[in-house]
Amino acid sequence: MVFGKTEIVRMALSAMLGGGHVLLEDVPGVAKTILVRALAVASGCSFNRIQCTPDLLPSDVSGVSIFNQKTQEFEFRPGPIFAHIIVADEINRATPRTQSALLEAMGEGQVTVDGTTRVLEKPFLVFATQNPVEHEGTFPLPEAQLDRFMMKLSVGYPDIMSEMEILEKTRLSHPIEATKPVTDPETICQMQATVREIFVHKSVREYMIRIVTRTRDSTHLSLGASPRASIALFRASQAYAAVLGRGYVIPDDIKKLAWPVLQHRLVLNPESRLRRVTQEGVLRDILKEVAVPAKNANWKAG
Repeated sequence: MVFGKTEIVRMALSAMLGGGHVLLEDVPGVAKTILVRALAVASGCSFNRIQCTPDLLPSDVSGVSIFNQKTQEFEFRPGPIFAHIIVADEINRATPRTQSALLEAMGEGQVTVDGTTRVLEKPFLVFATQNPVEHEGTFPLPEAQLDRFMMKLSVGYPDIMSEMEILEKTRLSHPIEATKPVTDPETICQMQATVREIFVHKSVREYMIRIVTRTRDSTHLSLGASPRASIALFRASQAYAAVLGRGYVIPDDIKKLAWPVLQHRLVLNPESRLRRVTQEGVLRDILKEVAVPAKNANWKAG
């Protein structure tokens, strides 16, 4: 479906099984929405797309109460947020007020309309997209909302052979039309619960925490990763191990996931930004400095 991007698909699936939201930042036309639609269809989950614009209101996302003249009562009309998998397209074009409507849903799994709180059906996952090129008329996401995303991913352009395959596969129809469900929402919830039982040895957990802690001590960063980032890295590593068919996490999983899980949580200080230091460079140095735990047979114990 997303040709030549196996690792990105694994990451997105890991976030899904880990119960985390994903921020997809990339240029238009590289199959960000197709990736999410394919996941929704294959998992049997309901899917809604919210096109974020400056005139989008919070009620356009969460829903609104309408007075029914026949019954003389207010009736709630649910918004597009009431689905298992949501694509918030170009989320940074929505106003902060509308972005905050998504914040409660992402953080608490519920929405509040007219003083009434409604719980969202599980699984509930938000895949938000944003264009890194066009910044005019956008509202950058605050750190508090960025921290709600388990991962930040970039699909990237396909290689030549993959793009040749895209042309061939879309010649008569789009492959998404032939995609069939292979599971259902209830099973996805069960899989999410099972993923939490993936074993993470104490030495691997300590390795994970040392990486996160070093971001807080870095002289290049004015904001390091929070404890929520530690939890996200922990859950993502469990899910990634499960996707690869393992019942335990190894340090290589942590190395692989450190960038997608931590990058959007790190804020460079002005001096480092002027010196053209990047978050990727800082994290790469941290991974080199933090000692990798020695291979241990107990990694497989559980």
